[in-house]
Amino acid sequence: MGDEFPRSNGFLVNSREHDAGAVFVLESKGNWWHAGFHLTTAIVGPTILTLPYAFRGLGWILGFFCLTVMGVVTFYSYYLMSKVLDHCEKQGRRHIRFRELAGDVFGSGWMFYFVIFIQTAINTGVGIGAILLAADSLKIMYTNLSPDGPLKLYHFIAMVTLVMIVLSQLPTFHSLRHINLGSLLLSLGYTSLVVGACIHAGYSKNAPPKDYSLDQSQSTRAFDAFTSISILAAIFGNGILPEIQATMAPPATGKMVKGLLMCYTVIVLTFYSAAVSGYWAFGSKSSSNIFKSLLPDEGPSFAPTWVLGLAVIFVILQLLAIGLVYSQVAYEIMEKQSANVKEGMFSKRNLIPRIFLRSLYMIFCGFFAAMLPFFGDINGVVGAIGFIPLDFVLPMLLYNLTHKPSRSSLTYWINISIMVVFTGAGIMGTFSSIRKLVLDAKKFKLFSSEVVD
Repeated sequence: MGDEFPRSNGFLVNSREHDAGAVFVLESKGNWWHAGFHLTTAIVGPTILTLPYAFRGLGWILGFFCLTVMGVVTFYSYYLMSKVLDHCEKQGRRHIRFRELAGDVFGSGWMFYFVIFIQTAINTGVGIGAILLAADSLKIMYTNLSPDGPLKLYHFIAMVTLVMIVLSQLPTFHSLRHINLGSLLLSLGYTSLVVGACIHAGYSKNAPPKDYSLDQSQSTRAFDAFTSISILAAIFGNGILPEIQATMAPPATGKMVKGLLMCYTVIVLTFYSAAVSGYWAFGSKSSSNIFKSLLPDEGPSFAPTWVLGLAVIFVILQLLAIGLVYSQVAYEIMEKQSANVKEGMFSKRNLIPRIFLRSLYMIFCGFFAAMLPFFGDINGVVGAIGFIPLDFVLPMLLYNLTHKPSRSSLTYWINISIMVVFTGAGIMGTFSSIRKLVLDAKKFKLFSSEVVD
């Protein structure tokens, strides 16, 4: 097995035959293109609808710069993570969980538990955010079709949660591959529709005045910038790359790079077009959900209803896939504890606990989505405390510890520089995101029917 790394956590590959989380949820049967589908769903989601909102706190030049830097750094980061996983696999230790990899490299110290904490925060935060955005998108369309209708935001949250409970019973990560191919196509579809709608809005006779100015206060401008950076980190964030690589049939060495190239091709096509068109059309008035800008509470819609209706349908369908992808870590943890690998995956002994625990998890996410409808703010907090350390800091540290590049090498200093810069950005982003959450709390009540920008 090799003795290069601490082995104090008991993550031995040969013990997985008794690990239901590994055998059932993280079964390894996929190809590189399946990993590409999973990666694209994990990264390219309706959170891109918040890109104009992120630009609102940065402006054109800094917005373009930060978006590009985030893209380059995350691709590099995920590439290094795949290299670390390949390195361990070649030495006979194939890791299928982020916490498992952390346990191998860091041992059983605080870093191991820190990884568990932030990955749990990400998965739960994305689960809550997916339900909330899907419900908010439904509510936006409902309000325009029936302005005086009786349904509130929490009614739509309940509807989305019920659908998620049903879909959550798909037993394995690999079983989502066809859903995630559909998710990839949906992301291209609604991005095209939203970009077209924003261009139509920008040129319409009722177009809002184009104001791209930032806040007059220097301190507020700084806080807004760090909040926007945190949102960008959340949009580019993944946090489950080891679990995605685990779905590939061994040996997985070298396959993840192909999946990453597929994913980042879609990113380039969608992220820049959504950010530019939305911010160009609405500027400093951009909402945390661009649909709210296109369908204002007062005045006519800025785009044809059928275009926005189709885009909303695409968004809602993809959000279901995203919620499923980010729930897999929670499911494999639950199944590892509750299932008996000696019984069949669909045996009564394993099926009943699976239905109960997964349904309970979705109800938990739906409850908090209804109670705390702060989609833009939740995105910023999750990005700062979760995605920045997990996707912008730890992969570089893991690579330096496993591959041991020379301290005089360019790779070593690039990794150190990224770690230092993004650790600082994460600290400032956490502070500014929580500050905005506190400020927004003044205009918020539990189970509100409005998502606060």
